[in-house]
Amino acid sequence: MTSSAASEPTPTPRTARLGPLRRMTARRRDEAHRVASPLELFFDLCFVVAIAQAGGELVHAVAAGHAGEGILNYAMIFFAIWWAWMNFTWFSSAYDNDDALYRVVTLVQIAGVLVLAAGVSRAFENHVYLAVWLGYAIMRFALIAQWLRVARGTKGPERTMALRYAGGVLLCQVGWLGLLVLPEPERPWVFLVMAIAEMCVPVYAEKDYVTSWHPHHVSERFGLFTIIVLGEAIAASTMAVKSAVDEHDALGELLPIAAGGLLIVFSAWWIYFVVPIHGRLRSSAHAFLWGYGHYLIFASAAAIGAGLEVAVEQAVGKTQISALAASAAVTLPTALYFLTVWLLHARHFKMGITEQLVLPTTALLVILCTFLSSWAVLAAGVVAALSVAVGVALTARMVTTKGAGTAGRETLET
Repeated sequence: MTSSAASEPTPTPRTARLGPLRRMTARRRDEAHRVASPLELFFDLCFVVAIAQAGGELVHAVAAGHAGEGILNYAMIFFAIWWAWMNFTWFSSAYDNDDALYRVVTLVQIAGVLVLAAGVSRAFENHVYLAVWLGYAIMRFALIAQWLRVARGTKGPERTMALRYAGGVLLCQVGWLGLLVLPEPERPWVFLVMAIAEMCVPVYAEKDYVTSWHPHHVSERFGLFTIIVLGEAIAASTMAVKSAVDEHDALGELLPIAAGGLLIVFSAWWIYFVVPIHGRLRSSAHAFLWGYGHYLIFASAAAIGAGLEVAVEQAVGKTQISALAASAAVTLPTALYFLTVWLLHARHFKMGITEQLVLPTTALLVILCTFLSSWAVLAAGVVAALSVAVGVALTARMVTTKGAGTAGRETLET
């Protein structure tokens, strides 16, 4: 992760694939054909378990009428999942040497996220964070080991940067002990302070030396994780619909929710991948904000799936919450997703006020759909799909207008 534009490094070429252990030196930022590795894909896939656990507990909390408490717990757990994933992603983009030790340490990080996932239920229901802290600690100590390898294989400002990362991560992990030892009312404040401290580590570590992350590789990794999160939303809502049909034979009540949910998820995929964002990640400052902003994208995307489950349960009478509350469980994270994608991605590629207003207007209309009772999810899906259609039409018109203008200039020149 980068934090400033200070002194771009001149990374050495990737070490040749000789032997099981190699020096951990920086990869080139302009390396051709850099794509996600099989280990990175496996790493992402294993995070689905933790995301599914967090989403499932959010469903139970909202369906039981404890939305505020559920959202707070979800925000805390999801931060641990997202931050550990993102730190690994930016580190591997700069220093993945793919030797045996790197692979083993990465597998240890995967084990950590599985331990974290196993503790999600107790964290939500009983506010016992021991397993979550332990899983997070496993991931973080593995990352510390990676940074110490970088420090051992480098010198000068780069070595200082690696040691700052290792020290900062260690101090933050000690700080998270507050979730275990402090009284329950104090724990949200512990989370807030420690989350800020965690996000300050890259700012401090890279103030004199910027890691050589690869723009195309990083954007691909974030895109793949977005697909995984959206896929989890589809899987969760599909299982909810299946269960409701099997137990209650309520296909008529569920079809609008299923159709609206699919339209929302399809539209969410479309607006994220409609623009090639890697070209804008060459600025360190922009990459810093872009990476942090994905907390909202990932968390809201996963929450859409949880909201669809809540809507299904409310439709078949398995929960006592109102139709308004169930609708809000879908529409609010959907609106947040659309607005955040616009802020981080789409607005950089929009021409004119009309194009710029499409996604913010869509977010507002999706929120208004909340008040349509049992038709809220379907209406939100239709609004989302229409926003995609409008965006495509405006882009096509712009291309046509540009083409006509170019042809006119060529005619005059001829």
